[in-house]
This record gives sequence, C-alpha cells and structure tokens, in this order.
Amino acid sequence: MSGKTLTRADLAEALVRKVGLPRNESQELVELILNEISGSLANGVTVKLSSFGSFGIRQKGERVGRNPKTGKEVPITPRRVLVFRASNIMKDRINAGLLRRKAAE
Repeated sequence: MSGKTLTRADLAEALVRKVGLPRNESQELVELILNEISGSLANGVTVKLSSFGSFGIRQKGERVGRNPKTGKEVPITPRRVLVFRASNIMKDRINAGLLRRKAAE
C-alpha cells in the first residue's frame, strides 16, 4: 500500500488534465457530484455507479454493547450507516492490481 489518499483536489486536477476544464470549473463539478451523491444518500436513495459500485444506507437497530475498558454494558442507539458494495468489475480491477504488484516483487 502506498499510503496515498485521493482527495477532492486530486479529482479536480484529473479533470483539468484529462478533460481540459478550467481549474475552478473542475472543482465546482467535483463538489456538485459529491453533493448530489451525499444528498441522495441522506434522502435514503441508493446510488449506483456502473463499473464502480453502489452506496446505500442501512438501518441498524438498538443493541447492547460493552465498554472495553470497564466491561460495563452500554446501550448503543439505533442509527443509519453508510454501506458500499463494490461491483464485480471493480473487484476484478483491484485484484488484478494486487496480482501485478506480487508478480513485480
């Protein structure tokens, strides 16, 4: 693992290089896309990106947890959590990259 994190700025820079958009427009476009995705998820709509995967919201019920330091039981409140399921194409691309790195070693 390289430890590198892909940021909004990196995505905007890729749009500048590959599409030729001006830097400020590419930053706005990245923000619009991310806002649309997060807004849809907040409204309970599943987001599917072909060849990438799907994002969804799952409802988790209340349960009893345990404080690891004290061992005391603590109620965990019900909540909604974000889930991501990678497409088979994405899984294949990730595994192909892993195989290439192992072959290079």
